Amino acid sequence: MSDLAANSGLTPEQLADRMLHRRAVDAVIWGMPVVNFDLMFQQMVALGGDWNQIVWWPGLLDWKNQTLTPNPDVIYLMPFFNTEAGPVVFEVPPADDGVLNGSVMDRWQAAIEDIGPGGVDKGKGGKYLILPPGFAAEDVPEGYIPMPSYTYRGYALVRSVLKSGSDADVATAIAYSQRLKVYPLAAAADPPQTAYIDAAGTVFDSTIPYDMRFFESLARMVTAEPWLERDLAMIDPLKTLGIARGEPFAPDARTTAVLKDAIVEAHGWIETLYGVTPPFYPGKRWFFPATDEFSKSVQGNFRVPDSYPTDNRANNYSLAFFSAKHIGESQYYLMVGYDRDGSPLDGGASYRLNVPAGVPVKQYWSITVYDRETHAFIRESSRQGRSSQSPGLAVNADGSVDLDFGPSAPQGRETNWIPTVAGRKFELLARFYGPEPALFQKTWQLNDIERTS
Repeated sequence: MSDLAANSGLTPEQLADRMLHRRAVDAVIWGMPVVNFDLMFQQMVALGGDWNQIVWWPGLLDWKNQTLTPNPDVIYLMPFFNTEAGPVVFEVPPADDGVLNGSVMDRWQAAIEDIGPGGVDKGKGGKYLILPPGFAAEDVPEGYIPMPSYTYRGYALVRSVLKSGSDADVATAIAYSQRLKVYPLAAAADPPQTAYIDAAGTVFDSTIPYDMRFFESLARMVTAEPWLERDLAMIDPLKTLGIARGEPFAPDARTTAVLKDAIVEAHGWIETLYGVTPPFYPGKRWFFPATDEFSKSVQGNFRVPDSYPTDNRANNYSLAFFSAKHIGESQYYLMVGYDRDGSPLDGGASYRLNVPAGVPVKQYWSITVYDRETHAFIRESSRQGRSSQSPGLAVNADGSVDLDFGPSAPQGRETNWIPTVAGRKFELLARFYGPEPALFQKTWQLNDIERTS
């Protein structure tokens, strides 16, 4: 042992373990978005799905959709693409009998472009062409909207938006969503029928596992594609963890023990980031999870000079999936995990949220409840949220809406109640579809949630 190593007071084995621990924590923070992506794809595979197919939920979501903070008030479709064999066509219908909105992303969940009325086609529909890395723009055939991707694999989150919450409008949105098509450009002359993988009625769990499964997923993703230039500095640190391209991930018992300990610490750090996010409204608890730096970076495919906000990126993809190229055009989000007094939201207590009249949206607003630990729907819950489209929603005389939260509904207020579970903390996500300027100018403000018992 060298004199400098001896002066540390640690043995060579202890120094090695501490280095592995630090590198493992960094690997979790760095790898969060691509692991998030892989977990969703693996759930699709478990249902018999494959690349260039669409996993969908032909109906409004229930608790069995255990993705991160999903929307229970729209029809969900998720095409997963792989362009290793060549460009893939993503055919979006015009906004006639319905509306699709969403984004196409690479496997790191960096937005390539938005689709639908808030995207490139502006509601006219079109044939988006997802290009593999290095594909020459001049080789894109006429009539296609080019979508260059820095990775071969990726996916889209597409929502078929309801005109109302009626059964008829739900059925219309389901039928309209099936006009979405995915097929190889090589087969464009006679496109094959798009495969839709039905995930309704099964537990589709892509919540983040803070155990060895995280590193197994990360190893799978590292092996799957060539390194991006921005991430080359991660090659050597990951090798020391047993994660390397072309090599099986088989850590020995000592490395496994370090990895298990490190991911607990990484989880704690990410939870710390959640608690210090600046509020959207001064003096209130609601916040938008993404920092300005992250929003610019994700729109620039994490290639913005002098910027690589991996901490905020990890925080965002630990509690959600999806990124928009133009956030705020089609939808916007606010989240809260604390009541007006700053206490965590307790599933065993009762709360009320007043949504002021005149919510600045063109389409609809909603409030959804999630389990604070998993950031997914509360398991076995009969209802996940309420929206301005919810049938029977009670509206106050002044146009505002009071929503109730707790393990049981206040008498006579069942239509505006969202259940929680004793012994579990929860969080709320407010969605604004078709947001108007007053939301961002903050001339209209959402109230804090208040504990009532």
